[in-house]
Amino acid sequence: MEFTIHTVTWHDAEPLLRAVREAVFIREQGVSAELEWDGLDEDSHHVLALSNAGQAIGCGRILPNAHIGRIAVVHDWRGKKVGTAIIEALLAYASSRGYPEVELNAQVQVLPFYQRFGFVAEGDEFLDANIPHRKLRLKL
Repeated sequence: MEFTIHTVTWHDAEPLLRAVREAVFIREQGVSAELEWDGLDEDSHHVLALSNAGQAIGCGRILPNAHIGRIAVVHDWRGKKVGTAIIEALLAYASSRGYPEVELNAQVQVLPFYQRFGFVAEGDEFLDANIPHRKLRLKL
């Protein structure tokens, strides 16, 4: 593998986590900083992907209520299994905590990615940060 996955706290890895999310969500997708920085990071469990050169290339988080979110992979690293490794690490964490299920709100264009893990869509499509999403749930 050309990258490694690390479980980190917001306190220890904030600059790296911010760099990925600013690149993907704020600059690339046009999400406002006010929406992106929702105040939930301190209490979340984070996963950080680093290239072998030490660059932050992807991240994700899981909240104490088993909601997965902020899955992001920088453009040049997409299609290289970084997102898969992040989801696998978050699901392993959820299982280790005894969560019976996890949920997430996925951008509609990446639904097939999450469905490969067994996530099932619920409810209608909705807008989050002006991007179409669907709620997904996975029983562990």
